[in-house]
Amino acid sequence: MPDERRVHERPTPTLGGSGMYLGLLAAMAVASQLSGLGPLFRGSSDPIGLVLAASVIFVVGLVDDVREMSAPAKLSGQIVAGTVLYLFGIDMLFFRVPFVSTTLVLSADLIPVMTVLWVVGMANAVNLVDGLDGLAAGIVAIAAIAFFFYAHQLVHTGTIYPDSSGQLFSVIVIGVCVGFLPHNFHPARIFMGDAGALLIGLLMAASTISVVGQSDLDFSGRTFFFFAPVLIPFFILGIPMFDTAFAIIRRAGRRTNPAVADKNHLHHRLMRLGHGQTNSVLILWTWTALLSGLVLYPSYVKGALSYVSIGIAALAVALYTAFGVRSRTVVRADSRARADAALARARRNGDPP
Repeated sequence: MPDERRVHERPTPTLGGSGMYLGLLAAMAVASQLSGLGPLFRGSSDPIGLVLAASVIFVVGLVDDVREMSAPAKLSGQIVAGTVLYLFGIDMLFFRVPFVSTTLVLSADLIPVMTVLWVVGMANAVNLVDGLDGLAAGIVAIAAIAFFFYAHQLVHTGTIYPDSSGQLFSVIVIGVCVGFLPHNFHPARIFMGDAGALLIGLLMAASTISVVGQSDLDFSGRTFFFFAPVLIPFFILGIPMFDTAFAIIRRAGRRTNPAVADKNHLHHRLMRLGHGQTNSVLILWTWTALLSGLVLYPSYVKGALSYVSIGIAALAVALYTAFGVRSRTVVRADSRARADAALARARRNGDPP
């Protein structure tokens, strides 16, 4: 139902996450029958671990959608889901320190902690950004496409094994999100709810863990993207990650519960600037694509021109975000003024209006 902290105007079904979960199961069933993916399903516990962890977090979100759960209970369910990933071998073994050539081999005690933190952080980032029609599904789809190409590049350079599950998980995320978008884009006919948001957050977490957390080999040269690989997910998912960090800081400054929802997220601020739902969503999609391009495009195109083009595009989006509404307002006001002047002249001349 619409309320003071939501922007939709009519009662809308919120169990779209059920369709996304069924899409995941269907994708895994089909993938298990493909000959090219046979080694992954026969020689790794990753697929079954992903399905079980996704089932746990889906049920947690589903219960919260039907009857609201307390924040500690919801967090406990996310921790269980992250623990399932760890138990089935989808875990963070290595951690590269950003911007320096240091790779930390995580101890046996830290591996489950880092894995669970990664899952909880990614799931909640997607959940928090799910505030406008099509926003979360679009951002995650763009991020998954970028991460698939990143993982493919790592396979091409021999940094990770070709049968790494990260690529498969990324493709599944893309299919789940793109398949859901036609039903969720403004005006949405159904919402993904916490069940869907937490689910695709976990899928992205599993994908990134499988790629950046399980290889200690350096990915050097221009294809290193000038950043330690552990930063790649943060750039690709920069919008929800930044929004989450800003929400925590904002609520801590006000001494309010971090789990209490408000209307001060990035998408809410864009709407207060005058951008409607569709424009706000497209702006945030574009920023996600630009951040993804920042770490991907230079690896495929040589020279500084790639950075220049990305910088120009970012500047254009920033200017449109800040001044686009004002420009449209001025144009509309000017059009109204011209229409009023024409009507006044017609009346003075005795012409019909």
